[in-house]
Amino acid sequence: MTTEEEFASVLDGVRATVPVLRRNGQESEQRRWIVEENIQLLEKAGVFRSAVPERFGGLDLNVAQQARVVSEVARGCPSTGWLTMVWLTSAWCVSLYPDRAQEEVFSGGSTRVSIVFAPTGTLKPVDGGYRLDGTWRYNSGVRGADWDLLTAEVELPDGSHQELVALVPTGELTVVDDWHVSSGAGTASCTVKATDLFVPAHRTVPLEEAMVSATGDRSNTGATGRNYGLLGYILSTVSATLIGIAEGAYELFLERVPGRGITYTDWTDQRQHPVTQQQVALAANKIESARALSEHWQEVLQRRADAGEQPTDREKAVIRGQTAYADQVCKEAVELLYAASGGSVIRTDVDLQRFHRDIQGFSLHALTQLGANLEVQGRVLMGLEPGTYFL
Repeated sequence: MTTEEEFASVLDGVRATVPVLRRNGQESEQRRWIVEENIQLLEKAGVFRSAVPERFGGLDLNVAQQARVVSEVARGCPSTGWLTMVWLTSAWCVSLYPDRAQEEVFSGGSTRVSIVFAPTGTLKPVDGGYRLDGTWRYNSGVRGADWDLLTAEVELPDGSHQELVALVPTGELTVVDDWHVSSGAGTASCTVKATDLFVPAHRTVPLEEAMVSATGDRSNTGATGRNYGLLGYILSTVSATLIGIAEGAYELFLERVPGRGITYTDWTDQRQHPVTQQQVALAANKIESARALSEHWQEVLQRRADAGEQPTDREKAVIRGQTAYADQVCKEAVELLYAASGGSVIRTDVDLQRFHRDIQGFSLHALTQLGANLEVQGRVLMGLEPGTYFL
């Protein structure tokens, strides 16, 4: 496992990139894809080795360490943070594949992998594997990924259907340039298409088994400390992204406020105004509460993985609710700071407005929806079934 010194080195490397990530933010948004310098700096810092197993030369960071790395990246650039979250969590997903597939993906020690969970493709069994056809939208990070994980349905001999996740080299896919959005523009979450694409059998796993790290034909099963509950692990890192965005917005606000007056009033220094003081304190407390809450679900995920167990359904449902709640308070913190920033904040050269728009967009993702996730949590807290298999 990675030593604390190695982890600190990665974290220091990421922190050093934050000013550059912010400087590149406007250009990344205009290009609808993060500038290459961002990727190269994070590669140099070791970020894309974070979720790669140690036996392949990776850092094999645990869930809390990965979350911290993602937060630091998002503190510099929301879109780059979101992509880092996708690439790291998807790389971890590859560790659930047979050893043969892992060797193909992880052989270089550093890799970027994207993923789409929506089963909008079909797999047809053929000799040695499957033929893949389909179209997948919102494929964050595919432009900069080496591999893509695409969920598709296969018809079984009895007529029923099973969802498999196909592992595909991105060079074999068609990427559609259709990402025109007002939030997260730098993520280039484009649509991808596959047409009669051969996927070897060892590059597919059943989604149902992957959800509980129960896939076979691999040497890294059991109490390795890394066989997390899939959804809880991903939700944890999604929240880390929003926490980092909120922390970045908080820093940007504090950088802007000194010497700013309040127009059409006698206040010449906004910092002296009691309402601004209250807003800053409230935003800070919201961010800190999300960070503190994250320690709880990280502890649950890690304790279970260390023991070679999966979280209980109750624990999974609570993680869904708590991560969504943390996402919500982070969004509220950024909204507070944005509203207190005056009319000039709408200028495109003011980084804070982009942080505000991006967290608004990311908060609309199905995995972060407050109502749906609290419903699942509330059901189990009252002794009911979760009402969904997606835990």
